[in-house]
Amino acid sequence: MSRGFVREGDQEEAPFIPPRAPLPPGVPNHVTPRGLRLLQEERAALEADRSKPYESEEAKRRAWAEIDGRLELLNERIATAHVVEPPRPAPEDVRFGASVTVHWLNGPQAGQERSFTIVGVDEASVREGRIAFTAPMARALMGRERGDEVELRLAGGVQRLRVTAVSYPAGQAV
Repeated sequence: MSRGFVREGDQEEAPFIPPRAPLPPGVPNHVTPRGLRLLQEERAALEADRSKPYESEEAKRRAWAEIDGRLELLNERIATAHVVEPPRPAPEDVRFGASVTVHWLNGPQAGQERSFTIVGVDEASVREGRIAFTAPMARALMGRERGDEVELRLAGGVQRLRVTAVSYPAGQAV
């Protein structure tokens, strides 16, 4: 039916569903075991939201539309997830899932050390020290070993850093 023949009060706007973190075309959806668990927990929480009491049928309809939209995106991510287990024995080079410590050699962070873990796009959180494997820094560090120097091209210019430590989950330091 044309929306021109619907009562004004019945015309609902579709809820805004924020997109998930982007994956470049053709790039597999790598996730850590922790990342997959977090996605599954997020799905369980969304499904549990359906059983909450709502003020009205209108509020319930709006909430469920948002839940359905979020679940659709989330289920697609879970279905395409490729779990990457920590390598055993732990390699000496930086790979997906590695925790890496770098020492900045120049630029605004010169002299500082930073540690982070390379994870899937849905698990990335700067606040938690987790960067997506698709991030420029992660890509620049892949395959590098402790002691290697890396040039990182950023908007402000080229910055150099040195890999000072590489480790993998379960305390296997390299």
